[in-house]
Amino acid sequence: MSERTSTQTKDSSTKTVGAYVAEDYRTAQVFERYGIDFCCGGNAPLPAACRERGIDPEAINRELAAVRSEPLERGHNYAAWSLPFLADYIVETHHGYLNENTAQIAVYARKIAEVHGGRHPEVIEIAGIFERIATDMAAHLREEEEVLFPAIKRIDAARKAGTAPESGDLATLAASLATLHEEHNAIGDAVHAIRDLSGGYAIPDDVCTTFALTYKMLREFEDDLHKHVHLENNILFAKAAQLRG
Repeated sequence: MSERTSTQTKDSSTKTVGAYVAEDYRTAQVFERYGIDFCCGGNAPLPAACRERGIDPEAINRELAAVRSEPLERGHNYAAWSLPFLADYIVETHHGYLNENTAQIAVYARKIAEVHGGRHPEVIEIAGIFERIATDMAAHLREEEEVLFPAIKRIDAARKAGTAPESGDLATLAASLATLHEEHNAIGDAVHAIRDLSGGYAIPDDVCTTFALTYKMLREFEDDLHKHVHLENNILFAKAAQLRG
C-alpha cells in the first residue's frame, strides 16, 4: 500500500461526519438520505456512524465523492467565512426563521392536540415537547446573540490585531460553548422524538388542513435546525474554540 493510500485510509477512518459537512455542505444530503445525524451527532467518525445504521461505508464514500465532484459555489463555502460574518449569517437566517415561526408552530401544535388528540394521542405529546423546545430555544438564542457571539467577535478582532483577548471574553467563550453544545443535544433529541412520534411527519387521512400544515412546519423546523446546529457545532463553535489557544 502506498503512503498516500495509507494516509487516505487513516483519514477516512477518523474523519467525523460533521467534518465532511463542514468542508462541503452538499454532503449533508447524503447523510440525510441514510438517516445519519451530521449536526448534534456530527462528532462521530464516519465508519462508526455507518455501523450504527447498518450501512456500507464504501457506498457512502462513493456518494460523497459524487456530490463533491462538482465545483463548490463560493457562497456555500461556509467554512471559509470569517467568524463575525458567519455569526451574523446565523442570526439573520436561522435565528430569524425561529423568531418568525416557533410561536406559530406551538399554537398550531396545541390546536391539533385539542382537536385530534382523542384519535391521535401522539399529537398531545408532540405539542408538549414542542412547547418545551420553544421555551428553551428563546433563552438559547438570547445567550448566543447577547453573550457568545459578541465575545467571539471581540476575541477574533483582538487576534487579528495581534493583541491579547480580554480574559473575561475567553472565560465566556469556554463556558458558553460547553453549555450551548449540551443544549443543542437536548433540542436535537426533542426534535427527533417529535419525528418518531409523528411517524416521519406522516399525515393521517382523517385530519384537517391545520394538522397537515403543522406537520409540514414541524418538518421544516427540523430541516432548518439541522443546518443551524451544523453551522454552529461543526464550524462556528469549532473555529471559535481555537481562538482560546
